[in-house]
Amino acid sequence: MSFLDLVKARHSTRNFENRPVEREKLECCLEAARLAPSASNSQPWTFIVVDDPGLKEEIARETYSPLVSFNKFVLKAGAIVVIVIEKPKMITQIGESIKKKEFPLIDIGIAAEHFCLQAQEEGLGTCILGWFNEAPIRSLLRIPQSKTIGLLVAVGYPGNETLKEKKRKPMEEFRKYNSYH
Repeated sequence: MSFLDLVKARHSTRNFENRPVEREKLECCLEAARLAPSASNSQPWTFIVVDDPGLKEEIARETYSPLVSFNKFVLKAGAIVVIVIEKPKMITQIGESIKKKEFPLIDIGIAAEHFCLQAQEEGLGTCILGWFNEAPIRSLLRIPQSKTIGLLVAVGYPGNETLKEKKRKPMEEFRKYNSYH
């Protein structure tokens, strides 16, 4: 499969088969994430793979509530990957201050997408989650209070779901050459 075909095939899976994911496949996805670029090569992340069924269910329950139920599908994911933001190198911290950019957030986004693209290659589905209850997850996984959870990634075998055509802006709406106007 070409890279562009892989990108076109990857989507946010919201229906998983209720079955575990082999650690070998998870390790391939983690290797892809490990190789992601980051500002000053800081690699400001820790990936916690939650595949213990009981713990996974507890984490999944922290991605929705009675009022906000759109993440209930996470209960059926084979694993949940919790991405913790780590302190970047000093040079990156200086650059952040000068340029007023949060480079670790950019970096974990790139690493998460590397993980998800490799998962697609492995026949797995993923969904990147930004909506979750951080404090209970931090407690369940014994993550220090000084750390921030940046993202969660639900990963597993896709169940039956109708794939929608990707709705994206036409190229003309976002592409500019040499000037904004």
